[in-house]
Amino acid sequence: MKSLRRYYVEGGSYFFTLVSHNRRPIFCDTAFRAALRSSIEHVREQHPFCIVAWVLLPDHLHCIWSLPQDDAKYSIRWSLIKRSVSFQLRDSDWFRETGQLWQNRFREHYIRDEADLEKHFDYVHFNPVKHDFVENPVDWEWSTYHQYAKIGYYTDIKGPKDVDMDRE
Repeated sequence: MKSLRRYYVEGGSYFFTLVSHNRRPIFCDTAFRAALRSSIEHVREQHPFCIVAWVLLPDHLHCIWSLPQDDAKYSIRWSLIKRSVSFQLRDSDWFRETGQLWQNRFREHYIRDEADLEKHFDYVHFNPVKHDFVENPVDWEWSTYHQYAKIGYYTDIKGPKDVDMDRE
């Protein structure tokens, strides 16, 4: 197996993709979302980070985080979040089936500049459209798209359906 090399930049912004174990469609489930939210809140108390963008799809999620200026340890944060969610859902049918909720690894991409941020930002928000869950990102409930639409960032709700970065 090829060894995984991560790129760590203190104060960096990163795009992440995480996938459920065996691509089970659990990420939009109420119990999973509650466990994920509480896990993130708890981890952020000890290891702060800013969530720039987020979308949950049934079997994967995408997000963009910005880390504090003196910190590049996103792997620790994901490890703690994934462990906490798994612990909270240890009695669920999903966990009992295989003993896992998450795919072992995750993908990350360091955001290099404003153009790169914009590309990934749109990719996050238009991913439900790409996967044909909805026709417009405003119709997908589990996304930060709504927050940005409220402040006028997105004015064309149809947007770039063809945003494609082969990240999944």
